[in-house]
Amino acid sequence: MLYIAELDILNCWRLHSLQGISRMDKYNILVIGGGPAAITIAKTVQGKMSVGIIRPENHSMIYCAMPYVIEGLLPFEKTLKKDAIVTEAKASLIRDTVSKVNFDAKTVTTVKNVEISYDKLVIATGATPILPPIPGRNLDGVMTFKTEKDLQKIMGLVNSGLKKAVVVGAGAIGIELAQALNERMVETHLVDMADYILPNMVDYEIVEETQESLIKSGINLHLKSKVTSLGGTDKVEEVLLENTQIIHFDQMDHCSEAGAAALPGLVVFAVGMKPNLELFAGTDLKIEQDGIVVDNKLATNIKCVYAAGDCCQFTSGITGKIVSGKLATNAVPMARVLANNFLGGNRAYPGFFNGTATKIGDFYIGGTGFSENTAGKHFDIEVGYAEFTTAFPIMPGTTKVRLKLIADRKTHRIIGGQFVSGKPVTDKVDKITMAIQYGITLEQLINFSYSAQPYQSFYPAHNLIVKAAENILNKINS
Repeated sequence: MLYIAELDILNCWRLHSLQGISRMDKYNILVIGGGPAAITIAKTVQGKMSVGIIRPENHSMIYCAMPYVIEGLLPFEKTLKKDAIVTEAKASLIRDTVSKVNFDAKTVTTVKNVEISYDKLVIATGATPILPPIPGRNLDGVMTFKTEKDLQKIMGLVNSGLKKAVVVGAGAIGIELAQALNERMVETHLVDMADYILPNMVDYEIVEETQESLIKSGINLHLKSKVTSLGGTDKVEEVLLENTQIIHFDQMDHCSEAGAAALPGLVVFAVGMKPNLELFAGTDLKIEQDGIVVDNKLATNIKCVYAAGDCCQFTSGITGKIVSGKLATNAVPMARVLANNFLGGNRAYPGFFNGTATKIGDFYIGGTGFSENTAGKHFDIEVGYAEFTTAFPIMPGTTKVRLKLIADRKTHRIIGGQFVSGKPVTDKVDKITMAIQYGITLEQLINFSYSAQPYQSFYPAHNLIVKAAENILNKINS
């Protein structure tokens, strides 16, 4: 039997076992959810206020590392965050699931029939992958990919000899999962309705060569294809596409005897996320299509109730209009704003810029702000390009890096950027995000003061970002 260790919250941490307890102490800050937002609040507050985090999962996970466990690059345990991240920040970790929230009484009730009160409530319940409402979605072998159980299930199938898989959705998660399965010698099909891969991250010209490399690696790519239904009796046996193509799971192994059972197949949907908000159905909490409505202080329409992370609906930092931004790199700064304001600050969240990156084969790809297609719906735009090398061309191990920069012709402000390279690009993506976030213009970028070193940059004679900005200005002024 576990016991409650309850010490001064300013000097130590609490680990609660809720067995046999009907009521717990009040917390200054109570967080529903144990992901990046909750952890960030605990680490920022650091015991200056009492913080309770209610987490239903066994572990908080590094979700974006899950494909690399399947690929065999990481052990499973490396994706599990230690509970000490929370407890060493002097916060209480409560292993339970919330079943009811009483906003008037400022209490939550858990499935273990425990009532916990709060001064301020933070909803950080995250989001769940979407499983489209198509025929066959409930067949065995059809799933999404987000949780510890999902990872364990796919690992078990692969380790047991999975022969064929279909991944639906050619965004970053879908591509990373498809590559992992392909590396494990699973015949892998990647399906997407778009004309090219990573349509929400970059434009086609940036990803064209990378897309070809994905095909050459052995992945069967089905673009401009929509899954209309899944066939099978108990287990999924085929995937039917809108173009009448059928991907079958009934091909026999060469060593199988005629009439032997069909080999197992797997269909994984990675087509988007929906906020986890079933708990608040029928309450006064204002919820719209993409999540809980919050202001720039992350406050909801209910007093003393806040929200952060994937469960929120918020706006673009570029246009001020609602845009999706379900990324850990958005949840963390949202939580920092909240935590600092709880401690007496007056910060405001600026909006989503959605800088993202992935790796496909030997290529590193990243994008931020708006793509050319999206930007063109809001602005009169001009596009510029630059291509140099990641080190002095005379140095060993150098590779190319290419930038596509997007700017508003009227204000000359930067509104998007995309990179592809043989070396990591997240640092470059972040520079463009900073330019977008702080309204930097083309004229300011061409005066950007940069550094150079033989192993780490192109020659001092030029810089990738400066060159792309010059390219746009030349077009505008011509």
